Amino acid sequence: MTTEVKDTFNLNVPAQSTDNHDLDDLDDHDHHDYAGDTIFGFWIYILSDCLLFGTLFAVYAVYSNSFAGLIEPKELFNLGFVLTETALLLFSSFTFGMAMLKANHEDIKGMFKWLAITFGLGFSFLIMELYEFYHFNSEGATFHSSAYWSAFYGLVATHGLHVFAGLMWMIVLVFHFKRDGFSTENKTRLACLSLFWHFLDVIWICVFSVVYLMGVL
Repeated sequence: MTTEVKDTFNLNVPAQSTDNHDLDDLDDHDHHDYAGDTIFGFWIYILSDCLLFGTLFAVYAVYSNSFAGLIEPKELFNLGFVLTETALLLFSSFTFGMAMLKANHEDIKGMFKWLAITFGLGFSFLIMELYEFYHFNSEGATFHSSAYWSAFYGLVATHGLHVFAGLMWMIVLVFHFKRDGFSTENKTRLACLSLFWHFLDVIWICVFSVVYLMGVL
């Protein structure tokens, strides 16, 4: 009787061990699904944003010559100023890439340093854009001046609002990393923000080419 009970116990031990191993595999699988599903969903959001900006570019193209006999963009656009804005935003894409490299090595201090530089560059870009808007308005090129300027502000300001949202997202992520460290969720959030930030750089290159370069011709 004792031997029978002992044999039964010995048979149950590996079964319990296997169950724990299966639970660990299931937990890892859940984390993998979370990251994959979240990034896939974020790509869908990026595509929807492409539709938004595509519509704004189309509106701008339709009204690109509708000045109502008033001030034209080539009278106000300063390519040197806009090139500085562009350099700030493009360099911020590089610094964000460096932050991602530090995150891959789980170097939180290095990641925070590069994110701070990225934030500073993005914030400087926004300050320059707001100054540009102020300058244009003081010269009489307001949102209501003509169809052209309405389309201009609609496109450029929408991009600026996206940059502002990215900066706020960075601040929130810093608090998440301080609280939870390099969790699966935080790594996924950072990857999504990286996609978002690089997407904004691509959109700005289109804005610079279509709006500013063509506007001075």
